[in-house]
Amino acid sequence: MFQRRSFLLSSAAAAAAGLTAFKANAKGLPLDIEPRGTNGILERLPRVDLESAQDFMTGYRVFINQELNRAAMTRCNEILKANGIPLDAPLSMEDTVKLMAPDPTMGLYIHNWENTQRAMWATVQVEAHKNADAYMDEMDGAMKAGPGSLELDSKLVLPPYVKHEIHIQPGGYVGDPFAGYIYLHGQNVVFSGGNFQDNAQINFANAVPTPADGKVGRVLEQGCSIGQLTMALKLRFPKAEVWGDDVAAPMLRYAKVLAVDRGIDVNFMQQLSEQSKFPTNHFDVVMNNLLFHEVTTEGARGIIAEAYRTLRPGGVFYPIDLFTGSAKPSSAYSQFRAWQDYRWNSEVWRMEYTALDLEGEMRKAGFIVNEKGPTARRGTDRNVMGTKPA
Repeated sequence: MFQRRSFLLSSAAAAAAGLTAFKANAKGLPLDIEPRGTNGILERLPRVDLESAQDFMTGYRVFINQELNRAAMTRCNEILKANGIPLDAPLSMEDTVKLMAPDPTMGLYIHNWENTQRAMWATVQVEAHKNADAYMDEMDGAMKAGPGSLELDSKLVLPPYVKHEIHIQPGGYVGDPFAGYIYLHGQNVVFSGGNFQDNAQINFANAVPTPADGKVGRVLEQGCSIGQLTMALKLRFPKAEVWGDDVAAPMLRYAKVLAVDRGIDVNFMQQLSEQSKFPTNHFDVVMNNLLFHEVTTEGARGIIAEAYRTLRPGGVFYPIDLFTGSAKPSSAYSQFRAWQDYRWNSEVWRMEYTALDLEGEMRKAGFIVNEKGPTARRGTDRNVMGTKPA
């Protein structure tokens, strides 16, 4: 079983080192709800039984992603052979699902994966709602505290595509006032214990390419959710003015809690990334992480267009997502996994994203595209980037 506590202790020091300068000037939250303290930058769950439940699900998630995943892949190949289909034969999504979905082994894999996903969210959601007043007070207090700022828009009209329960998180990102709390601890299970200290976001921030002239005075993360990458960008560019925008007020309210608690001077704004309020030619760097596969094709095009508009000439656009650093997989098993993500993980726009020519859309928007930019995601050796012509 995954040793969550050992990992927490070993990785906490590294993350804490990068926050020392910010913490020295931090005033902290007016009301800080963390009855069991923190390990590094991770606020521990309020009870041991909750932490133990998440620890179990983290370990079980590793088992699913390794042993069960291998068993499903092996079974997929057996089904292809039994039907006289070469393993490298191009199959449509429809044909792949017809072959694989009725099989018990494939069903076992999906069942375990989905139920672990639901359980990891529910554990935290129930606890948050039991202590609703305290957590609401914590978020309200952070709104008025510094450093940094949060601008909410009570009149913002939410398009239908943002209201889905992404990753089957109950209420999604906009429908539960404690979505940020739920997301943080559920996400740690998704990362199988590898992101307790925002490890992934820090790595992504360190991978961001800078403009050719080296000037980075303003940075934007589009679709920032709870601000982990936004804060990591501030660590990377401590002298820059760093912003994160998102459509989901519950996520942004918790982002502000985290930023104030850590003493990191970042700014958040509630808005659609494809319809931002930022000035033209304003930012030196615009980036996003795992955003495009959560939006419609129309939304993706709008986000790219806004990145181009708000970047100054010579500025850099750096999106990180599925396939931004690798070819789109075409094997039968990859097709099946994509369908699983769409059907059972509420990734409603996954198929649209797979069909999207991201690099082509970036070129249409006006970017000079480099498909072999600095790598971001583990297991890749490149990542697409765009530069606004000077």
